[in-house]
Amino acid sequence: MPGSTHDTAAARIWNILAALEDVDLIALSDKGYHGYDQTRERVITPCKGKNKPQSQKDANRTHARLRGPGERANAQLKYWRILHKVRVSPRRIGRLAKAIHVLQNYEVATGWRVGSWRGAC
Repeated sequence: MPGSTHDTAAARIWNILAALEDVDLIALSDKGYHGYDQTRERVITPCKGKNKPQSQKDANRTHARLRGPGERANAQLKYWRILHKVRVSPRRIGRLAKAIHVLQNYEVATGWRVGSWRGAC
């Protein structure tokens, strides 16, 4: 898919909503997906608009907290830039992404930077 394809267009082309229903999962998405799932049972978006009541602000805050780790993992994958040059099967890329996520969690949990040993010698 070209990089100029909008996320919701790609989701419709790949029929992500049906895939979520098949495996009984939900997805937390950004406001760009508002209206993609008419039932709001599979794709949950934050509340839109200004001057929201406190209950909607609280819901949006909770939504952001739940989405945060996934957003951070995607940012780390882009930062590590390792996937830009990978030329292997999608299954192996998934394993590589999981390994990067484990290393990232290790860094966060211990405060130790993976790769910081390079400057020690």
